[in-house]
Amino acid sequence: MSSSNSVKTRNIVIIAVIAALIGSFFIFDLGQYLTLDALSARQDALVAYYRDNTLAMIAGFFAVYVVVTALSIPGAAILTLAAGAIFGLWTGLVLVSFASSIGATIAFLISRLLLKDWVQKKFGRRLKTINNGVEKDGAFYLFSLRLVPALPFFVINLVMGLTPIKTRTFYWVSQLGMLPGTAVYVNAGTQLASIESTGDILSPALIGSFVLLAIFPFIARFLVDFVKSRKMLSRYDKPSSFDYNVVVIGAGSGGLVTSYIAAAVKAKVALIERHKMGGDCLNTGCVPSKALLRSAKVASYIRKSDHYGIAAQAPEVDFAAVMNRIQDKITMIEPHDSIERYTKLGVDCVTGDARIIDPYRVQVGNQLLTCKNIVVATGGRPFVPPIPGLDSATYYTSDTIWGLRKKPEHLLIVGGGPIGCELSQAFVRLGVKVTQIDRDQRLMPREDDDAAKLVMAALEADGVRLILGANAKSIRQGGSAYANSQILTYEQQGQAHDIEFDTLLLAVGRAANSKGFGLEDIGVRIEDNGTLEVNEYLQTSVPNIYACGDVAGPYQFTHVASHQAWYASVNALFGFAKRFKADYRVIPWATFTDPEVARVGLSEAEAKAQDIEFEVTRYGIDDLDRAIADGEDHGFVKILTVPGKDTILGVTIVGYHAADLITEYITAMKHKIGLNKVLGTIHIYPTMSEANKMAAGQWKRAHAPEKLLAWVEKFHTWRRS
Repeated sequence: MSSSNSVKTRNIVIIAVIAALIGSFFIFDLGQYLTLDALSARQDALVAYYRDNTLAMIAGFFAVYVVVTALSIPGAAILTLAAGAIFGLWTGLVLVSFASSIGATIAFLISRLLLKDWVQKKFGRRLKTINNGVEKDGAFYLFSLRLVPALPFFVINLVMGLTPIKTRTFYWVSQLGMLPGTAVYVNAGTQLASIESTGDILSPALIGSFVLLAIFPFIARFLVDFVKSRKMLSRYDKPSSFDYNVVVIGAGSGGLVTSYIAAAVKAKVALIERHKMGGDCLNTGCVPSKALLRSAKVASYIRKSDHYGIAAQAPEVDFAAVMNRIQDKITMIEPHDSIERYTKLGVDCVTGDARIIDPYRVQVGNQLLTCKNIVVATGGRPFVPPIPGLDSATYYTSDTIWGLRKKPEHLLIVGGGPIGCELSQAFVRLGVKVTQIDRDQRLMPREDDDAAKLVMAALEADGVRLILGANAKSIRQGGSAYANSQILTYEQQGQAHDIEFDTLLLAVGRAANSKGFGLEDIGVRIEDNGTLEVNEYLQTSVPNIYACGDVAGPYQFTHVASHQAWYASVNALFGFAKRFKADYRVIPWATFTDPEVARVGLSEAEAKAQDIEFEVTRYGIDDLDRAIADGEDHGFVKILTVPGKDTILGVTIVGYHAADLITEYITAMKHKIGLNKVLGTIHIYPTMSEANKMAAGQWKRAHAPEKLLAWVEKFHTWRRS
């Protein structure tokens, strides 16, 4: 018997037993014994039986209470009163405390065995935030819920069974959290004669008291956090006054937005940058790479101009002019991120190397800045892999390649991610011989196979030689094919191979800039991957130091750094009164190859890995009128939806301007708009954006109400007769 069949059999048996027990309860009308009138009428007899048969009465009562609680049968409140009436306060309290906790745990386990896998499979993505919260603070929240008797405990039992909370945690927290309410009921049971209804026990005042009791853990948590914060910071000499409300270290996208927001709310803010304002994005990342891709695109159009009815000679690429153009574009954009602009906005811009002396002081050269809070936005740097011989080799990274002016004869790119793919296509289109090598069996491992294969085909069509499933083993000087030859030895399918080149570009990812400016000296915790450990408020382990962008993770995108910056800035300035959790529910990104690959939400691979059910709708852009007219009729729109519904789980678009097209789906997912409303929105004809409407229409056709349409067809036939 397979494991799935065993699970089904087990579940059927459990359901049958539960159904039999609950059915018996109602068939034999056992509920008549679990009423206040029945308990009052039999109180004397029950007390007498307990006096004559103490152990039997205790065991029987305990068993009945466990069964009633485990099956979520009405009557637990009456049984709790009965415990006080029969056994007295202390014996009754002990009996009910353990019986209720054991019964609740059995109900919890039943819910977990029967429903958890199904619920998590069907709603796992929506429950991700709740699951993370339960894993981190489940005991805290469960304890608060248990303190409010107005909330049915059986509901808590069943719902908690669907979460990742551990069984032993559920048990001990339930035992402790239900104790106050249990004591009230058991004590009331000792005065049973004066009770006419449960309203006599749970008066509005008493319920209010329990609600206040439930709020207490949150207040206590705030106080604990406050005391811990004060204790951690107490070891440092706190200035009597501060130069700044916040000091921001790093003037990339995260730091710029953080300081902009702080200045906008009239806080005193200093922004420290050791190199160039604008950070990686302006100087070595987004802007230069897109300028390079544009030149490469023009060269590509010239090569295939005959497709448009235009005869042209092969492009003559002035490589130095292309690279100089990139610097011109950076210069044109620089004023947006300049010291002059931010100074006018009210930001004190400081140039130099920052060193965090303590949580209140940052040193820049001879200048000491005091501040209430610090936001670290130091970004990242290209990761340099430990390849033997690399130390004596000449190589470039995505930071340094922009200083190149002489056209390479043979460019070897190590890395198959977005940066490697974009640059390999750009350089090959500019007439450079390019080889791209990666250890994976395909490029772009974060994307689905269908998207990656289209990009790989495009790269090879442009002339890139791909060497995949290959591990770089060593680099050495030598060779005679080029003026500055170097040789990389790599292993592929167990065989060693050499490849000779004159220019090497390493594009194997990025590492966070988290060390070397004092964080580790004051106890800020750093993750194994080098990013700073931050909580959901982007707060580090030192409470008045926050972080955003690449140095904080988990995403290394300029737009995410800007997104995080709002939370870091607002929480640093106003967190004492109100804090905001960073929202990562809808994170989009794009790779700007030709065709572009843009994604938001789940890919097919991720949905399968997370065991999330989905349907796939796919529209081929080769069918789109505008794409055909422009000669850009390639790629697709792929949408993952909840089975049978138009709720969007994820979208991948591969094609011309995919990064622009996907914005509509980003908005839809952010604001919970389904495909029916995308389909019902007018899109200008003829535009590439119609691909989104066509894809929604594809989904609609696949979910047409066939039975209803069959009746409608009969109706129209009748109308014609």
